[in-house]
Amino acid sequence: QVQLVESGGGSVQAGGSLRLSCVASGSIISINDMAWYRQAPGKQRELVARISSDDGTNYAVSVKGRFSISRDNAKRTVYLQMNSLQPDDTAVYYCNIEARSTWTQRRPAAYWGQGRQVTISS
Repeated sequence: QVQLVESGGGSVQAGGSLRLSCVASGSIISINDMAWYRQAPGKQRELVARISSDDGTNYAVSVKGRFSISRDNAKRTVYLQMNSLQPDDTAVYYCNIEARSTWTQRRPAAYWGQGRQVTISS
């Protein structure tokens, strides 16, 4: 089993910064992509940022230049640094990884964190 535990987030005024962390644990052979998604009330879950195993990154247009995703493979951790936050960034943020948990697993499986609330006030 693979578990993801998220931390960070919370509430801040517009223009402020927050940081999210997500630690993966359990039976993990390898981790491919790591990502952050978010879901605002009444909206579909959307990709915020993704980082590949060779540190290639891509971002949603709405957060490019303000958010930064990074990973620490030794700690099995992915981070999301969020700067210049705006009320539209208010959402529940979810960590997502693609990982293999056994040597015989042909394709990585997707795992999700429990979600962290991020609230930005104007």
